Amino acid sequence: MQTIQIVKTVLTGIAAAVTLALAIPQKAAAHCDTLDGPVVQDAHKALETKKITPVLKWVKAKDEKAVKAAFNKALAAKGADTETAHNKFFAALVKIHRAGEGAPFTGLKPAGTVEPAVAEADKALAGGSADALVKLVSDDVSAGIKKRFDRAAAAYQHKDDSVAQGREFVEAYVEFTHYVEKLHMDATGKGAHGEHKAETGQHGGHAGHGAAKH
Repeated sequence: MQTIQIVKTVLTGIAAAVTLALAIPQKAAAHCDTLDGPVVQDAHKALETKKITPVLKWVKAKDEKAVKAAFNKALAAKGADTETAHNKFFAALVKIHRAGEGAPFTGLKPAGTVEPAVAEADKALAGGSADALVKLVSDDVSAGIKKRFDRAAAAYQHKDDSVAQGREFVEAYVEFTHYVEKLHMDATGKGAHGEHKAETGQHGGHAGHGAAKH
């Protein structure tokens, strides 16, 4: 069927587009405030080597003085106070880093709280290959589109049979098209990282569907 072929083409195109989006510089992700995130990992390295260079890339030039002061305090700590001083340095560094990116800071998060895709992205950089990351994201994107398409396609068959069935189709249609639109906007760099605007009507192309839930 022509419809099935179109869906296959869309799935392939979206998966490829999302993969390309991985190369687009974006705002700091939430995992930067975790204990196993890249900022804190570089902070550990800096303390171990007593060289601050690894962490300065995470902050703006205007914030270097504050970071150096926190770093020196952490290095000066002795005995039982060492761990506490180090943790204060980690928190100060991450707070400054996130403030520089316009992101809030509510405290350091435990290790292991990173989203699977973000964790895989870090592994890809460390290992020098994005293959596993591409598969993870592509599989999830394909499954997400297929699930919403199947629902919308089934409702489409009866969209004019009754008002109730028509509204069921509109709800499925809005969820399907907004999902694909958001993916494509992120993939092409038109959507801001970390934004989750799910309100109907936020997307210009579907402003007329304000009553539908999605």
